[in-house]
Amino acid sequence: MGRKKIQITRIMDERNRQVTFTKRKFGLMKKAYELSVLCDCEIALIIFNSTNKLFQYASTDMDKVLLKYTEYNEPHESRTNSDIVEVSPRTPGHVILGRRGVDMGDVSLVGH
Repeated sequence: MGRKKIQITRIMDERNRQVTFTKRKFGLMKKAYELSVLCDCEIALIIFNSTNKLFQYASTDMDKVLLKYTEYNEPHESRTNSDIVEVSPRTPGHVILGRRGVDMGDVSLVGH
């Protein structure tokens, strides 16, 4: 039996929103860890919650990864919410994740 699909909209109840944030933050960090181990890549993950509290994960040293990021000046993939999430007009709230634009082949995990 699969999980129930949820609509991707802001959670109005503050307590539920905080619980969801905590669970999904952990899940995101776990996925980042798994990606770094399985694919031998460096990852820097920076999260600010709604009260501007900082959470971070780095597969190696955060400062070294961020320095590499700031010094990188080759073409690379860079995404925002509007780039990867498209709401289907047929099913309100249905999220389609996908690529837009030109296939860039191998890309960095951290873009700017």
